[in-house]
Amino acid sequence: MPHRRHDNGGRPFDRHALELWRRSPRGRRLIELETAELGQLLPDVFGRYALQIGSWGGDGALLASAGTLHQAVLGTVGDRAAAVVADAQHLPILSKSVDAVVLPHTLEFTRSPHNVLREVDRVLNDRGRLFVLGFNPWGAWSWRARLGLRHRAFPQGARFFSAGRVNDWLELLDFDITEVRRFSLGFPWLAPRSVGDAWSPASLLAPLAEAYLISARKRVLPMNFIGRAQRAQVRPMVGVGLPATQRSALDGEPRPTA
Repeated sequence: MPHRRHDNGGRPFDRHALELWRRSPRGRRLIELETAELGQLLPDVFGRYALQIGSWGGDGALLASAGTLHQAVLGTVGDRAAAVVADAQHLPILSKSVDAVVLPHTLEFTRSPHNVLREVDRVLNDRGRLFVLGFNPWGAWSWRARLGLRHRAFPQGARFFSAGRVNDWLELLDFDITEVRRFSLGFPWLAPRSVGDAWSPASLLAPLAEAYLISARKRVLPMNFIGRAQRAQVRPMVGVGLPATQRSALDGEPRPTA
């Protein structure tokens, strides 16, 4: 019996599914919330280029607050907001040419999220920042899908990955996780909070939040160039600091006569 290959990612959505979700009240509220969350982090990103990989937010709103000189949307489906449509697993971008990348639910709707992250690692420069928006597999939307109560406008074919799992993937690629924020539209009704915030009763429900935002930075090790070691100069231990006439006498040479 032939071996059946199992994909480790979700199924890409089409343009119709994307527009249906964007027009839904819940979809619009989610994009507004995610835009606000990114708006707290992207202003600290500087450089030339910020890139969104994936068709999700409309008209480049997710990148609007970036402090870079240029912003562009690399869509995965034909969309008015996308400057280019390409395969997220094979980016038509030069290596180390991008200062920041935003992945808005791109990992959930791709066949191989690992390949997407490797491509992101390739195109980011040594100061690169990465922001990943994802759905919590223990959140309300994931449970609705398991129970067959999926929101009618939500694109089908998504596979949800926990923030901890995505963090593990990023650490294997030498990224430092700088912040993880969790937020919800529905249950649990919690204000957005970061992992590591002061404990409160709301902390007990934070693992059930519907969505999360991961902020990461490339970890670049400094290069130490090891050259040929120079031999230390041997200094005399006797006669240092003495006048020349006295040093000559110590060496057994006659003193100069007047």
